[in-house]
Amino acid sequence: MRVNINSVHFKTDTKLENFIERKIGKLSGMFEGVIGSEVTLKVEQSEKKDNKIAEIRLLIKGYDLYAKKQSKTFEEATDTAVDALKKQLEKYKGRHKK
Repeated sequence: MRVNINSVHFKTDTKLENFIERKIGKLSGMFEGVIGSEVTLKVEQSEKKDNKIAEIRLLIKGYDLYAKKQSKTFEEATDTAVDALKKQLEKYKGRHKK
């Protein structure tokens, strides 16, 4: 599965990219219809400590699942977004079983 990682106004390190790819790889193991994913990482300019944003779009044939989460670290934001996508994927699988 293709994982496209975009970071806005900063460069991600290899460790973070590997973490994201590993987490999203688990999603593709849940459902073989996953084509790819697009991850966008942003830092919100504010005084709050939880200013890291992870947006994940999971590409499925004929459909996309999307989650956007904000946290103190990109790893934590990615974790919560992947958890939200797992729930969406379970619902999607339940509706499209034949």
